Amino acid sequence: MSRGRPKARLVALTVLASWLVGCAAAAPAAPHSTAAPAGSRPPSAGSVAPPAKSGPRWAPSPGSTWQWQLSGPLDLSVSAQVYDVDLFGTSAEEVRGLHALGRHVICYLNAGSYEPNRPDSGKYPAVLLGRPLDGWPDERWLDISRLDLLEPLIAARMDLCAAKGFDGVEPDNVDGFSNDTGFTLTAAEQGLFNTRVAELAHGRGLAVGLKNDLDQVSDLQPAFDFAVNEQCVQYDECASLSSFIRAGKAVFHVEYELSPARFCPVTGPLGFSSMKKELGLNAARWPC
Repeated sequence: MSRGRPKARLVALTVLASWLVGCAAAAPAAPHSTAAPAGSRPPSAGSVAPPAKSGPRWAPSPGSTWQWQLSGPLDLSVSAQVYDVDLFGTSAEEVRGLHALGRHVICYLNAGSYEPNRPDSGKYPAVLLGRPLDGWPDERWLDISRLDLLEPLIAARMDLCAAKGFDGVEPDNVDGFSNDTGFTLTAAEQGLFNTRVAELAHGRGLAVGLKNDLDQVSDLQPAFDFAVNEQCVQYDECASLSSFIRAGKAVFHVEYELSPARFCPVTGPLGFSSMKKELGLNAARWPC
C-alpha cells in the first residue's frame, strides 16, 4: 500500500481547463455513468451497485477525531470518533466491534495502483500495470483511463466494504496523472476516474474521501464527503484543502516527519483533524 506521496506533481492546468469546459458543455448524463475513454469498452454489468444502505449517508464533520491504522493488530482502545482501517485486513466482526464503541469506520482500498499481495490481485490484467510507485517498488500504477477494466474490480472491493458494514471508503492513489505512471494520463481522465470512484461509493451508501490529488481539489470537492491528506504542512499545501472545511466536510490529515508542535499551530486554525503517524501506519499516533 502506498503511503508518503511522491512529489513529481506537475499541474496540468491547460488540460484541466479543457476538461471543465467540456463538462459544462456536455449533455446531462444518466446517474452513475461516465463517458468511456476512446478505445475502451463500456463499464461491465458487474459494476452495478447493490442496494445502498438505508437512511442518510454518514458524512464526517470538520474536527472529527480519527485513527488511521493499516498495519499491526487492530487497537480498539484509541479514543477517536473515526477509524480508517484496511479493507482486506479488517473483519466484519471488528467493524461491528468499533460500531459498538460508537466509532465510524472507513475502509482503505487501493484504487489507482496494484498491490501483488491482495486476495483479488490475480484479477488485474497485465495491460493495466504501469511503473512502480516511487518508494514502493512492489506496487504498480494502474491505467486509470481503462475504466472498462478497472471499474468492475473497484466495484467488487466496494461491495466487500459495504458487506462488512463500513461507513465510508478511502480510495488510495487517485493522483496518477501527476506522477510517472508509465501511461500518458491527463487531468481530464483523472477527474473522470475519481468522480466515478465517488459514484461507486455513494451507490453503496458509503461516504468517500478524496486522497491527496491537491491539483483537483476545487473541482472534485463537491463529489466527495471528506479529504485524506498526507504532509500538506511539510509541502506548504494545506490552503488548497480549505474548500472541504468551508463545505462542512472533514479533512483528515497526517504528517510523518514533522512534530505536532510544528504542524498543529498550522492545521488547528484551518479546522483539520491532524496527527503525526509513523510511515508504517501502525497503531501509534500523536494527535493535535
